[in-house]
Amino acid sequence: MSFKTILSVVDMRQSAADVEIATALCTELAAHLKLLIVSLEATSPVGDYALGTSSVWVEERERNIGKLEAEAQALKDLLQCKEISYEVESLWLDSAYADADIGNYARYSDLVVVGPSLFGADDELKWHTVNAALFEAMRPVLIVPDKKIPSLKPKTVLLAWDSTLEASRGAREALDIMVGAEVHITLVDPNASYGRNGAEPGADIALYLARHDVNAIVDRLPSAGRDISDVLNQHAIDISADLIVMGGYGHSRLRERIFGGVTRTMIKSSKLPVLMAR
Repeated sequence: MSFKTILSVVDMRQSAADVEIATALCTELAAHLKLLIVSLEATSPVGDYALGTSSVWVEERERNIGKLEAEAQALKDLLQCKEISYEVESLWLDSAYADADIGNYARYSDLVVVGPSLFGADDELKWHTVNAALFEAMRPVLIVPDKKIPSLKPKTVLLAWDSTLEASRGAREALDIMVGAEVHITLVDPNASYGRNGAEPGADIALYLARHDVNAIVDRLPSAGRDISDVLNQHAIDISADLIVMGGYGHSRLRERIFGGVTRTMIKSSKLPVLMAR
């Protein structure tokens, strides 16, 4: 689908680089930018412990809200010179409700951008933003690693494919992006089976994409004992991909958190920008 409204969530202390990335994407697509600048705070104290700390907590909250509003105004001034339509909102977030609160904004956007600042400065806000996009709003998320310049008009795309519903959603969300690009449908250790990958793994999705004027190549790769995320990252580098497209969380978030998984690893350590949907 086309992306007409892009939401960028930034931390009030580390926002400049992420704002530039979101602005460039909106300029590239002639899209509207929704910029949400956030102060993420610990859950408010409750119970007996709160009696001695609540006033301190409230004072700290008021100071942070003041800083948040000042930073929001600074970003509005910065965006005035950009040739895009935009809006800037500030939000003080209680970490216990952050997924739902960010999700309320993401529902009115076509894409949520997670820039590199969130990977270093505020890892917690990064996960809240990803969860909000994928689970609370059911919107795709673009994850941008450090020192990478993303484009939503890429020349080469790696489409990670395993015939799951999540992978199908990823491909569907990226259809407009893949038209005009060279697309590598990449399967790792695929099994030819009825009702899953079919007799020729990758053929079904290649035919589907061809009907949308997407030129695709099917790459079937062995893992050779490596993690699937390592295989995908290396293959993306080998084919000089500009973007990885994939489905997210084929397993539950709890299972991924405990045992690890491709989704969590790609969010944490992808070498290239990743467009993920669920």
